Amino acid sequence: MRKTWKELGLGFLNLLAVAGVIAVAQPQLQKYSGAAGAGVLAVLCLAVYVAARKWIERRTPTELSIRHAPVELAAGMLLGVVLFSSVMLILWIARVYRPEGWGSYRQLAGGLFLALLAGILEELLFRGLLFRLTSKILGTWGALLVTSALFGAAHAANHGATVSSSLAIALEAGILLGAAYAATGRLWVPIGLHVGWNFTEGSLFGMTLSGNTMATGLIRGSLAGPRILTGGEFGPEASMVAVVVCLCAAAYFIRLVVKFNRAEPPVWRRAQPPLESVDVPV
Repeated sequence: MRKTWKELGLGFLNLLAVAGVIAVAQPQLQKYSGAAGAGVLAVLCLAVYVAARKWIERRTPTELSIRHAPVELAAGMLLGVVLFSSVMLILWIARVYRPEGWGSYRQLAGGLFLALLAGILEELLFRGLLFRLTSKILGTWGALLVTSALFGAAHAANHGATVSSSLAIALEAGILLGAAYAATGRLWVPIGLHVGWNFTEGSLFGMTLSGNTMATGLIRGSLAGPRILTGGEFGPEASMVAVVVCLCAAAYFIRLVVKFNRAEPPVWRRAQPPLESVDVPV
């Protein structure tokens, strides 16, 4: 038990270090272009995370295992592309999404770069730190619920955000990304999912991304219909279709967690050391 609390305390110091970098550097980087500022911030946070892991937590960062990075990152990105494309396909079949021809390919490289930076930064913070640390107390399932709620709340200040859009983000992204992390024990699949989804939504389909209006995507199109399907000003991420599609994918990862017994129990259910035997007078 003492070891668990020690690991939690050291991990919390890592969290404070990364949060401190964000708090100090982000205002200074706002004067630079979006890609440049985001790039510097992501690199700084990753460097601090790795340094704190070595000098504060004193552990091997298995969640950033380089050996697994190429395959899992590519698999996550492919799944993210497929999932969001499935959302748009369903909306097209429902006559809510209307393709209007080809847009521009000029934003693809920049869009991919920004999606990669956002994926790294947010997954380090929410899965690499918050999920990992919360699970030491509440267990895997408790951490999944708490970090999903926090992830939804983190998007509540975005343009066009509502209570329903924050709930949608918590259910679709928070649970899916958390379950992918729990199933693999590494950040590469969640990062890939995050990148693939954002890139497809903003750069391929040109849709509003979490309330942020994107430049023209590779495919031009528009959404028209009830808010529960279009997501309103927040974009398709607030659509019920996106929630259902992502929860289906999350169910697959949750099944892996259960099948391979990868769920960490909450601290109060972990085995306690046996009490020393003593002579009791009778």
